[in-house]
Amino acid sequence: MALNQELQAVTQAFSGHGVDEKSLVAILGKWDPLERESFRKKTPQLFSEDHERHFQRWDDHYVRLLKHEFVRFKNAVVLWTMHPWERDARFVKEALKKGPKAYGVLVEIACSRSSEELLGARKAYHSLFDHSIEEDVASHIHGIERKLLVALLSAYRYEGSKVKDDTAKSEAKILSNAIKNAHKKPLNEDDEVIRILATRSKLHLQAIYRHYKEISGKNLDEDLDDLRFKETVQCLCTPQIYFSKVLNAALRIDVDKNTKKALTRVIVTRVDIDIKVIKAEYQNLYGVSLAQKIEETAKGNYKDFLLNLIARGG
Repeated sequence: MALNQELQAVTQAFSGHGVDEKSLVAILGKWDPLERESFRKKTPQLFSEDHERHFQRWDDHYVRLLKHEFVRFKNAVVLWTMHPWERDARFVKEALKKGPKAYGVLVEIACSRSSEELLGARKAYHSLFDHSIEEDVASHIHGIERKLLVALLSAYRYEGSKVKDDTAKSEAKILSNAIKNAHKKPLNEDDEVIRILATRSKLHLQAIYRHYKEISGKNLDEDLDDLRFKETVQCLCTPQIYFSKVLNAALRIDVDKNTKKALTRVIVTRVDIDIKVIKAEYQNLYGVSLAQKIEETAKGNYKDFLLNLIARGG
């Protein structure tokens, strides 16, 4: 392979989700000092020239990004082998540390887990951090989202098959009226809205979702402007659509490292649950298979591991 081709191959190995370890080993391992210098000079996106001192230095921002890409495979393996309760407890802790931009993870865990799984995460949180999830959410979140998030993470929903359709229809009307009057009373301050979303079974909420469309002509999540409430409804009522959208956002090349993390999180937590349904919905929404999108976007061992997981999921 000519040097210019090798330079292109190494640059490509560094770009994306994960890194192409095989290419880096095969090419970088045999480069002499002049070839390494040529690489530094021909990749200004990675290196800047110090003209006064006559050397090329790594871009600090890119080095930080690269660290995240190198550990992406390790993190996927660690999360995959971790007990699901511990995994969710650590996701919650990390989201609280990162602040509002990560609070969607709290909604995801609260609304997409079964009652026993969420209870298990709360038990693991006790063990790991000597606090409860509820008290940490209540003490760390000071904005208007706190009431909803505490209620969702405290839930222990009924998971039987019985749904009272008249009640579901009545509560669909309550939600419709609350959304119409949100300019007068924000949804975050409406105790009835939070009660319905945080306590009703998922089958009951799916019945509300259907009745809401009959009443308003639109899906419930389409009428919600507040991001947390939109995520809540999607996770509870149409989880396969929610996860497909999260995966698609995470698979974009230009996204930040925190958005990319969702690719690992969603796949390792859903493989044993509903990845088959999510894959079908992803294909339906975006016209390409999830496996093909990962193949095009991810790199190296990280890519291979993710592909093995989703193949295992059916």
